[in-house]
Amino acid sequence: MTPSQTKRRLGLLSLVVSVGLVAIKFYAYHLTRSQAVLTDALESIINVFTSGFALYSLHLASLPKDENHPYGHGKVENLSLGFEGGLIFMAGAFILFSAARSFLHPHPVGQPDWGVALLASTAVVNLAVGVLLVRAGKRLKSVALVGDGQHLYIDALTSIVSSGALVLVAATGVVRFDSGAALLLGGFILVNGWRMLRRSVSGLMDETDTAIVTEVIAELQAQRRAPWIDVHNLRVQRYGANLHIDCHMQMPYYFTLEEVHSQLFDIEELIKERFAVDVEMFVHADPCTFAACSLCLMADCPVRVHPFRHEVVWNVHNAVKNERHHLT
Repeated sequence: MTPSQTKRRLGLLSLVVSVGLVAIKFYAYHLTRSQAVLTDALESIINVFTSGFALYSLHLASLPKDENHPYGHGKVENLSLGFEGGLIFMAGAFILFSAARSFLHPHPVGQPDWGVALLASTAVVNLAVGVLLVRAGKRLKSVALVGDGQHLYIDALTSIVSSGALVLVAATGVVRFDSGAALLLGGFILVNGWRMLRRSVSGLMDETDTAIVTEVIAELQAQRRAPWIDVHNLRVQRYGANLHIDCHMQMPYYFTLEEVHSQLFDIEELIKERFAVDVEMFVHADPCTFAACSLCLMADCPVRVHPFRHEVVWNVHNAVKNERHHLT
């Protein structure tokens, strides 16, 4: 089974589970008339919409590059995450409003034992499926699957808190435990919706993924060869699971075009082997200048005018700048 097929099957699993659990939670609300249970059920409705959109985004992301999408369709996974975060944020705002009104005007809660049993069962299912989606999403580099799985984590937590509120109401007779729990859950859901929106915007705006950039630079440093005099202006963009990497590599100016091409090919291949996803890498070759002699590792350089002093170790701070390195 290909990674794309695995993603789509997991997305379908999430959608089917979400539909089934929404039905169970609304039945629990019918039995209890609990504000906390209603909060849980409303949040789960969002699961259905977001799981459906995530499934569609996974289908789009699996499509090959074409004339209109030369970098592929992977960015749609970030859009899916933003859609999910936006719906969760709006649900959290509505839940806060509804819970505040219920806290001011509490009403009795009925059959809490059935409510606890039903919600506890949904929490177990959500937690199991959420763990599965997050682990698979991280392995397959899918932000849509990870986002969907984290949403199920949230859903499981809301079910646990709602169950706890029902237990407290049954044990103490204090109805405001129910609406108080709904207030807490509403705030928690609101914050998590905002965080998902933030991650979505970061991906769509190509915010630097420091971890990936660090890995790329560390691999170049570990495999460094003498002709690779200096690297700068290194950038990494993520398109779904795939990576687009480009940088400038300074090489001896007297190298033939064939020699330069051979070095660039080796750089691209070693980076592609480092990552378990599709990598598109473009390296721009810059001719060296005499200012680079003091950091150049070419022991047999025929045109050196300055003695070698020491190597500049590439890292995330100096390799991403759009300027050649030199020693002062």
